[in-house]
Amino acid sequence: MAKINLLPWREERRKARQKEFVGMLVLSVLAGILLTGLIYTLYSGRIANQNSRNAYLQDQITQVDAQIKEIEQLDAKKANLLQRKQVIEQLQSNRSQMVHLFDSLVRTIPDGVALSAIKQEGNILTLTGRSQSNARVSTYMRSLESSGWMTHPDLDVIEAKDGNPGLPYEFTLKVTLADPNAPKDEDSEDGDAAPAAAPAPAAGGSAS
Repeated sequence: MAKINLLPWREERRKARQKEFVGMLVLSVLAGILLTGLIYTLYSGRIANQNSRNAYLQDQITQVDAQIKEIEQLDAKKANLLQRKQVIEQLQSNRSQMVHLFDSLVRTIPDGVALSAIKQEGNILTLTGRSQSNARVSTYMRSLESSGWMTHPDLDVIEAKDGNPGLPYEFTLKVTLADPNAPKDEDSEDGDAAPAAAPAPAAGGSAS
């Protein structure tokens, strides 16, 4: 005898499919949540690792900046010490130079010439004095040139003035300080020699 299923089989099959769909949907959602959590954990770890590396690099940069500042301070101290050393060496050199300079001034001044003032501006020495004649001043300039400690004598002015009949001419001349012991440049040695200063013309007539 045939069995007849009087139950609503279509409705049962639809409910079963809905249950399967809901189960698959729940599994998909759970799988998506799990995958999202894994991805979030992975990228969070990478971000934390990168932040740690950035913090390490920043710490190293800070240390390097501090070392750079320390090096700059040391360089500044070194430059200051070198500058002081150069000043001390220059003072020592100038001290010996001034001794020879005054010795040369004493040895080179001829009879009939008297100095009244000496002024130094850098390497330029200005000499002011009186003389018996223009020829005495020319002789004095040649003596200065040959002294080795003073070069390029340049006569600014010479004129006859009252007040000292024995030394009627007042003159002002400039010389360049030099150190004959200093090393000379080879190129400068081959160059033309500085021309000797020519005797100044007589002011108000020549005197013997």
